[in-house]
Amino acid sequence: MLIAMLMMMTFNFVDAYFVSLLGTKELAAFSFTFPVTFTVISLMIGLGIGTSATVANSQGKGDSLLAKHQGGVAVAISAILVILLCILVYLLHDPIFLLIGAEESTLPLIANFMNTWLAGAVFVTFPMVGNAVLRANGNTRIPSIVMATSAAINVVLDPLFIFGLGPIPAMGLQGAALATVIAYAVSSFIILKMFNDMEAVSWTSSWKCRWQATKTIFKIALPASGSNMLTPMAMAGMTAIVAQYGEAAVAAFGVGGRLESLVTLVILTLSMTLPPFISQNFAAGRHDRVRSAYRGTIKFIIAFQALVYLLLLLSAKLIGEAFGQDAEVAEIITMLVMILPIAYGAQGVVILSNSSLNALHKPMSALGLNLVRLFLMYLPLAFIGGKIGGLNGVFIGAAIANIGTAVIAWRFVTSQLCPEEVNEPSV
Repeated sequence: MLIAMLMMMTFNFVDAYFVSLLGTKELAAFSFTFPVTFTVISLMIGLGIGTSATVANSQGKGDSLLAKHQGGVAVAISAILVILLCILVYLLHDPIFLLIGAEESTLPLIANFMNTWLAGAVFVTFPMVGNAVLRANGNTRIPSIVMATSAAINVVLDPLFIFGLGPIPAMGLQGAALATVIAYAVSSFIILKMFNDMEAVSWTSSWKCRWQATKTIFKIALPASGSNMLTPMAMAGMTAIVAQYGEAAVAAFGVGGRLESLVTLVILTLSMTLPPFISQNFAAGRHDRVRSAYRGTIKFIIAFQALVYLLLLLSAKLIGEAFGQDAEVAEIITMLVMILPIAYGAQGVVILSNSSLNALHKPMSALGLNLVRLFLMYLPLAFIGGKIGGLNGVFIGAAIANIGTAVIAWRFVTSQLCPEEVNEPSV
């Protein structure tokens, strides 16, 4: 899973790099799309979490037939929901991006990317939710292959479609979106074929069975989707805060978002593999393994991200120069890389705590934790930091918010899994 995630996050980073070569205005437009596209993806991630927890729970209880019915229902419903959400985004395109902070002159560039991306966004469904079904059944090899294939296709097609080659015209931002859509479409074909070959899901369950599966999945998926969709909403708010400091700041912040996805990939990988492990063992009564898994991953991720931060600190100037074609953009990227990643380990504690709560079928607790992190800590402290210290203060405030929320998350989840340790010193 880690290898596949590395390739997936690399292609997000590659997207940002190729778009940065088009110019600061194009990079800023591309940065504005991230909160919106990530909202759609977050819906799929949330549905994947609900699917994974539900299917893994059924497998843990030994009911593989029910698990197949639940998997098929989850994939079908996810496709319907993403289509409806994309139609809504298309109809409200201009008001959404103006609210985030985009200028009127930037809207046509944003539309070049978004119209193509929205048209093919349904293909996001099958790899994301389909992979969750396979992971819940204990199979991480095929999801890894699917994700790696998608990433490789996107990396190859990006420069071809963005800059053109031979008979392929240069499409700019539209080309970046088209490359992503084609990559997801190929992944969708692979995952659906795997479903058929492995008989991993059932498409022929009765309406009563479908309704029961839908209710069970949605009990976790709806709060989990809501929790995940809070992140891009907060990112939209953060983008609006950063936009007050100019187009160069937005462009740099967009690069920072892609960099964050890359350097936190171990966290994201664990957030995908930990929940089915917890769900299966919890359903099988192995609570000792659940406690051990949670504590072990938290301690590991703090140490690992501390090492990553040191590496980023040493290479901050190089990263800024590589992605900032403009001197001001390069300077802001360098500053961002030196500040925000110091709290990525703490951010990992929150993400893995949320994943664990969803796996334990406590999605409302996970939703509450995310609300605290993003809207009581992250945005307010970033805003206050900006008033005190300008753009530097925005990034420092965001980092402090992640660290504070991590302490809350650790103590809360520990109290749920091992109440006898709640008064022990926090990691």
